[in-house]
Amino acid sequence: MSSLIEKQFEHAVERYAEIGVEAEKAIESAMAVPISLHCWQADDIAGLETGPQGLDGGGIMATGNYPGRARNGDEVRRDCEKAMSLIPGTLRINIHAFYAETAGKAVERDELRAEHFARWIDWARERDLRMDFNPTAFSHPRAEDGFTLSHPDKGVRDFWIRHVLACRRIGRHIAEVQGEPCLVNHWIPDGAKDLTADRRRYRRLLMESLDEAIGRESSVDKQKCRDYVESKLFGIGSEEYVVGSAEFYSNYALTRGIGLCLDMGHFHPTETIHDKLSAHLLFQKSLLLHVSRGVRWDSDHVPLFSDDVRSLFLEVQRGDAWGKVAVATDFFDASINRIAAYVIGVRATRQAVLYALLDPTERLKRLEREGNRSAMLALMEACKALPFGAVWDMLCVRGDVPPGNAWVREVEAYERDVLSARDDA
Repeated sequence: MSSLIEKQFEHAVERYAEIGVEAEKAIESAMAVPISLHCWQADDIAGLETGPQGLDGGGIMATGNYPGRARNGDEVRRDCEKAMSLIPGTLRINIHAFYAETAGKAVERDELRAEHFARWIDWARERDLRMDFNPTAFSHPRAEDGFTLSHPDKGVRDFWIRHVLACRRIGRHIAEVQGEPCLVNHWIPDGAKDLTADRRRYRRLLMESLDEAIGRESSVDKQKCRDYVESKLFGIGSEEYVVGSAEFYSNYALTRGIGLCLDMGHFHPTETIHDKLSAHLLFQKSLLLHVSRGVRWDSDHVPLFSDDVRSLFLEVQRGDAWGKVAVATDFFDASINRIAAYVIGVRATRQAVLYALLDPTERLKRLEREGNRSAMLALMEACKALPFGAVWDMLCVRGDVPPGNAWVREVEAYERDVLSARDDA
């Protein structure tokens, strides 16, 4: 360990102690918060399906043509491993249903079973890595017109209901293997590019489909398969109307006793989600936080250690909500090195978790209760100038990953030795 890092950390410990914060305890707690890393950054959310499915579109796409995209499951896993080796703290792996590996055989999504994810499950188990799962209701012929679980055609709806049920059973199996719940998140891209005359009809159909697949389904143990539903403001091809709005899913999760997912990029471009936490957590069972970065119409840029991300986790800390939230990342950028995108985004998320845990929360609350709001505001501002970077560097050292941006050299070497050989990426 660098003597400079040690010396700077010792100074930081003293500075934080002055405001009643134990930096050592913050590091320990920040390392223990699980962050679920999404597999789809590695291959630009292309998936691994065999057959006519796997179409472009469905309200989701990665832009850019940086070389080195993963082309198969082994390459996706290898890239995820490389990224994880440079990210400190507890990690999970999050996969979509169309990352099934079916030995070259076309398997429809409503026929997926746990055996089609055996390689993922074995890989995760060998690395003591917990898994999460997602149905894939996009990039498929039966999603081409923009509607799935809310489709007017009952045959189409039934297909996607069967797909969701299949995914929930896979989630149950994963939970049984890993001995911990599998978080199963449902994002449905349904919506219209232009005006629709009957908004209520599509939302009623979506509610009924979800009830059949999630809300009233008793064959899947909800303690093993923990369901979340995720809203979006608009998407590609659904600019005017999205069936699964924030209001729809907030009410659905509340009335069905399942979790609500808040994605940082799925609201108005000037809207942040940190203020929503205290409102939702008074009523919702649990929240899944998708860390992303919205830029204009694109909801999935690589997260940075920004005000939005810091404010999100400060709100978790100040609301004493660590036990009621789960954290995952969800972004895909094909314009830069994909491993670097992973490391930048997930390290920024871990940084924000640490920053929040270094907050003098109890002292701030006491000042507010005493009516001394000027002192409270002054302390909030003073915290911004404390030597946070020294504590972060020590967290990286404790997590056996390079501090600062020293990790960039490893990514450049991986690009030179591994990614450059992928001739058709």
